[in-house]
Amino acid sequence: MQAEEYNRRGKELVDYITQYLSSIRERRVIPDVKPGYMKELLPDTAPSDAEDWESIFNDIEKVIMPGVVHWQSPHMHAYYPSLTSWPSMLGDMLADAINCVGFTWASSPACTELEMNMLDWLCKALGLPSFFLHHHPDSRGGGVLQSTVSESTLVALLAARKDKILQLRTELDQDVDDSVLNSRLVAYASDQAHSSVEKAGLISLVKIRFLPTDEQLSLRGDTLRQAIQEDMARGLVPFMLCATLGSTGVCAFDSLSELGPVCSEEGVWLHVDAAYAGSAYVCPELRWSLEGIEFAHSFVFNPAKWMMVHFDCTAFWVKDKYKLQQTFTVDPVYLRHENSQAATDYMNWQIPLSRRFRSIKLWFVLRSFGLKNLQAHIRHVSGNDVTQELLRRLTRSGSMYLIPADIHNKRIIRFTVTSQFTTAEDILKDWRHNILSVCLRSDLHDGITNVQDPVMKLHRCVVEIKMMARFEDGYGLIHEY
Repeated sequence: MQAEEYNRRGKELVDYITQYLSSIRERRVIPDVKPGYMKELLPDTAPSDAEDWESIFNDIEKVIMPGVVHWQSPHMHAYYPSLTSWPSMLGDMLADAINCVGFTWASSPACTELEMNMLDWLCKALGLPSFFLHHHPDSRGGGVLQSTVSESTLVALLAARKDKILQLRTELDQDVDDSVLNSRLVAYASDQAHSSVEKAGLISLVKIRFLPTDEQLSLRGDTLRQAIQEDMARGLVPFMLCATLGSTGVCAFDSLSELGPVCSEEGVWLHVDAAYAGSAYVCPELRWSLEGIEFAHSFVFNPAKWMMVHFDCTAFWVKDKYKLQQTFTVDPVYLRHENSQAATDYMNWQIPLSRRFRSIKLWFVLRSFGLKNLQAHIRHVSGNDVTQELLRRLTRSGSMYLIPADIHNKRIIRFTVTSQFTTAEDILKDWRHNILSVCLRSDLHDGITNVQDPVMKLHRCVVEIKMMARFEDGYGLIHEY
């Protein structure tokens, strides 16, 4: 294929992609295939002679699409969001054409410097501390794009482990092998933490304790403090906590404001995993769970989940880049360059040597949408609007009568027991057959007219509606639903 044909075929493929995403709601979300289905559709060996593009292109629908789970479908509700956008796809098109391997500044200055600036842009957009910035006079930290949050968790754990082993080595009089010190280390996470925490422990050969959460599935400070005291009494050395802001299972939030001071007092590295919910921090009013972030040593979130920058693109920040570099730095002569001391070499911030030009698509998205439209995308429809629409529909049905109330600008629906004839069965009927049936209607948002989202036609949003009925039965017992 030469440049002229590439130009023509590229346009055809762009048309195919546009048609695919525009009509994706018509496709079955999950494929109806069995493991090994593709073996019957492909020859046993690669072709000896070149095949024409028409044959290759036609096999997209014949071979690939029958086995695709359509993650961009509006009917895809499994796992977690994995959004994309037209600017993001254009960004990777350019990155693939440049095809640099940006392991050092010298191997591609633009690759390194655009990434540094984009991580600073994101840091400011999310309201993170200035010590995570590359370009700040008082900062020793900075950000880097990793391939996944799982890899970032491992990177943070390895850096925390190295830092603690060096500290222990300084404190001990005798020479002790690193493997002995490593066997004494213990890290913590909540029982709602992502599976990557467990895998990081397996890879690094350190103990991970998964601590119980409260009734809100949140890890609290007292629980962590007690675990640390127990482990220290057993001769173990606590060295890291992975706090979760938006767990994969139920989007639960650990109490960072309580955990941070405990980590600071006990000399424990605080790594914050905001992979799932981190994009929401672009909206200032949604940063309530960031209280305590000033205690963090590292922070990660995934623009590839909710910010319309397609996979892979994981933003990872560290408070002290030198603690990261002391873990991963190698110095063969063929990787040295004359600006090594002055420039950032991202190969020393990660596990692999090679790295893609990931920041182009992030740059395209941030500029094409702007922060205001990204905020509108996250907000989509405020909780107040959805609550008001739910109340309107319940009232119109005539099956029950409710009124609203406002608590600190948050609209709620009051559910009170006002009749002496009301029983538990009545309340459950109202909840199950009236309220829930309306909540589960897919067109709940259709009655909302003040949606401000000029950018995306298709949205993913999570509407969490909490309602509790609390009453006392004739035996003096309190019931909650």
